[in-house]
Amino acid sequence: MLRYTENHEWLRPEGDELVVGITDHAAEQLGDVVFIDLPEVGREVAAGDEIVVIESVKAASEITAPLAGTITAVNDVLGTDPGSVNTDAMGAWFFRIKPAEAGAADGFMDEAGYQALIG
Repeated sequence: MLRYTENHEWLRPEGDELVVGITDHAAEQLGDVVFIDLPEVGREVAAGDEIVVIESVKAASEITAPLAGTITAVNDVLGTDPGSVNTDAMGAWFFRIKPAEAGAADGFMDEAGYQALIG
């Protein structure tokens, strides 16, 4: 089941890791994405650390770590095709993270909660 943050990130559990991307709503707000700076694999992060920079025709934005853990993979396709975020935001994942604590993603919003957030 997908989970969502208040920062418009989606989290998809896969095994003991989470796959993280941004929502369609966030992609629409950004406009055309032209550059994405991804974190290094193996980096240990704390919740709230700025770990991804997204540059669009409108502005630069950051993605913060939704929880503490270790980055286990990044989507290298976004380096050569950052616009794929605009065409398929829910399929264009940014990074995988192994949470420092099991069950850490349980407190995030479900689909209904996120839809209520964005109205």
